[in-house]
Amino acid sequence: MDVRVIRYDHPDARKLDEEVQVEYAERYGDGDLTHMDAAHFDPPHGLYLIVYDTDGTPVASGGWRSQERSDEGYEDGDAEIKRMFVVRAARGRGLARRILAALEDSAREAGRVRMVLETGTEQPEAIALYTSSGYAPVTKFGFYRFEETSRCYAKLLTDATDATATTATTATTDGLTGAPASP
Repeated sequence: MDVRVIRYDHPDARKLDEEVQVEYAERYGDGDLTHMDAAHFDPPHGLYLIVYDTDGTPVASGGWRSQERSDEGYEDGDAEIKRMFVVRAARGRGLARRILAALEDSAREAGRVRMVLETGTEQPEAIALYTSSGYAPVTKFGFYRFEETSRCYAKLLTDATDATATTATTATTDGLTGAPASP
């Protein structure tokens, strides 16, 4: 597996986005209508990752974008996770957890204080991933904050126990590709 930083408007990102939109429509009756712009994910104010299988096929994605206090319920210092997705054939390999850890590391390094995300009741596997990764339910925010099926979660990036776990991970890998970290 190869994890790469890619722009959100890259053809492979568009392909995975089309696939996740189909899945959203299957689960909720419509795709995600949240406004997304490729520039939202440009470092240092965001990051977008794609995982490629050994044959070069894009199989998973995820990104974060900076958010600040707004009428939609975001807080200063938020890093919002978007487009976490693993194609059906690649599920169960830990790819989403790997992407999530890399996104958290990147957001923390960019000075973000809190990771936030919105998912829904029809994505129990996503809820399980986030809660098992230390995310807790928070007051709804964002485009779908008034939707019954919406669920919002957050995790502080400055928690001492989280920083200890991250240090242990980044001491052995670069946090993106799994390659040994530079000393």
